[in-house]
Amino acid sequence: MSAVTNPATVAECLRVGAGFSQGDRNWIVEQFATLDARLAAFHADATELEVSVKDREARGQKVTLECWIAGRQKIVTTSSEEDLRAALHDVRDDLRRRLNDAKTRQEPRHNKHVREIGQPGRDQVADADADLERVDAETA
Repeated sequence: MSAVTNPATVAECLRVGAGFSQGDRNWIVEQFATLDARLAAFHADATELEVSVKDREARGQKVTLECWIAGRQKIVTTSSEEDLRAALHDVRDDLRRRLNDAKTRQEPRHNKHVREIGQPGRDQVADADADLERVDAETA
């Protein structure tokens, strides 16, 4: 896999939505810092994050973290934790888990060799089939 020239980071991609002020942004970036390693696989200009909170500091508050990555479905995570820090950690961890799940679904399974070197093209498969036919003909 080729390295991303401009990797996404929380600091670069995060927008604060309803319920948060720009003054909260740096604190939220610190809370989400562990996402940087997972987001680094994506281009910064093709990645967006938005965090918002409904009924902040009230019983029944709801924190929402939305993630848009070009070419993928939008991921939305929510938390109803009463403590704001715990709610932010909850949505952060859920997003990281869902990004990992999405990556796992895209990789070939049960074949380490294919994962490391890539899947063969049609021409390679046709050549391999022709080689097998020659071996069968020689042994018959």
